[in-house]
Amino acid sequence: MIHLLKNWYKEKFSDPHAVTLFFVILIVGLSFYFVGELIVPVLVAISIAFLLEWPVSKVAKLGVSRSIATCSVLAIFIGVLSTVTVAFLPLVWNQGTNFLKEAPKMLEQGKDFLKSLPEQFPNLITTEQVYSLLDTLDNRILTFGETILQASFASLIDIVALAIYLVLVPLLVFFMLKDKEDLVHGFTGLLPRDRILITQVWHEMNEQIINYIRGKVIEILIIGVTTYVVFILFDLRYAALLGVLVGLSVLIPYIGAALVTIPVAMVALFQFGLSAEFGYIMLAYGIIQALDGNLLVPILFSEAVNLHPVYIIVAVLFFGGLWGFWGVFFAIPLASLVKAILNAWSNRSRINELEDAAVVNK
Repeated sequence: MIHLLKNWYKEKFSDPHAVTLFFVILIVGLSFYFVGELIVPVLVAISIAFLLEWPVSKVAKLGVSRSIATCSVLAIFIGVLSTVTVAFLPLVWNQGTNFLKEAPKMLEQGKDFLKSLPEQFPNLITTEQVYSLLDTLDNRILTFGETILQASFASLIDIVALAIYLVLVPLLVFFMLKDKEDLVHGFTGLLPRDRILITQVWHEMNEQIINYIRGKVIEILIIGVTTYVVFILFDLRYAALLGVLVGLSVLIPYIGAALVTIPVAMVALFQFGLSAEFGYIMLAYGIIQALDGNLLVPILFSEAVNLHPVYIIVAVLFFGGLWGFWGVFFAIPLASLVKAILNAWSNRSRINELEDAAVVNK
């Protein structure tokens, strides 16, 4: 066993490029783990900068200076975001408030429906099973309510932080876009010379991250707006709130779609009961989810995501547990990064080719 470990160590760590890659990953990982909460504005700014890099580059190619291109694109982005927020946020807020007020009635109606199941389907479900399910549901609701209450108190403190973010983040995005080349050059200057593997991983991931963030924003808008329009056509209550929830659910692959189905079904069942309208709404919702998973996602992420669903779910759970929302948002790029690192680390022949190419270029 010791002999096998010694051979593995020599194989993986005998090359200085591999050692450099290992220590850079270790330092960056530890930094995010211990001070991740302190650099949230930087993470937000980096995400927006990746999103706006494409339009800024396109405008700059027209002969406009990078500074003017950055100012123009950032001004349009802030203007559109502010307009949508002012126009749509009050509607979502009012619907969310009304939904929370009526949620107890919906839950009681749902409990009555469950209690009636043993009479309708005595061979499939028993009264004991229903009451056991209701006890579990009550405990979950109590725990969820305590979490919401704690979060509401914490949000009062976060108001000041939010005000700081509204000033800090646009400034960070502006300088990241305007001085991109200088920042990248300064960062690479801090790295050791033996960084061929780091360069390989960076080139492999840079375009994927840009495509992923841009595609994810497009997916949220398409799914959210489509769901909102469909629910409006069915005259479903809380259409705006549910549209926002369904749109944001795409941030969590597979799991998000399952979770957001609960409030959609609750509202439809509370409003229409077990009727044809309820069936049509759930059918339309199912079609939207099917089109998202089988048509929209392959179109938007054909190059950015090449991972098995099991790896994606594990990445969501792992990185979400480490870094919360941003861990969930970047779960797929982070999983792709891990895959790229493992591929680069294991491919010894590729290292030799890159070293030969570097010598030729010199």
